[in-house]
Amino acid sequence: MVRHDTFTISRQLDVAPEEVFAAFADTALRRRWFRLPGGDSWHEHDFRVGGGEAAGSTFTSLDSPPERLEYRSRYIAITSMRQIVYGYEAVVDGELRWTALATVELAEETGGTRLDWTEQVAFLRYVGDGANDVAHLRGATMLRLNGLEAALRPR
Repeated sequence: MVRHDTFTISRQLDVAPEEVFAAFADTALRRRWFRLPGGDSWHEHDFRVGGGEAAGSTFTSLDSPPERLEYRSRYIAITSMRQIVYGYEAVVDGELRWTALATVELAEETGGTRLDWTEQVAFLRYVGDGANDVAHLRGATMLRLNGLEAALRPR
């Protein structure tokens, strides 16, 4: 059985929408905040409609054997400085765990940008009732947005 879920995370960022958009579009800048956990990582990025992103790594924890992680996405719609829509897949040890439609919306606000990140996710493999998987994905997305904020701060 597939478990579906939707969540939105909003952030107020202290930079202009152009800078936030560049953090998604520019591969070198994106690598500063988009990473899969673990070592032996690789990354490819083609920011255009029909293009996408692929990444992989090997994650090792103290209590379990190493896991091979893969991420594959395809950009569906890009509206300059305003919106990015893409679909992605998460694969663990060669098994598709979930797929999602992600929408990132940017709105100029006084002193910066409001970012709304919405995911509509279908979990194909999950543990128990899937509640922990949903919480894990939401938490990982929040950590990724923390990384985005850090990447946008002046050095």
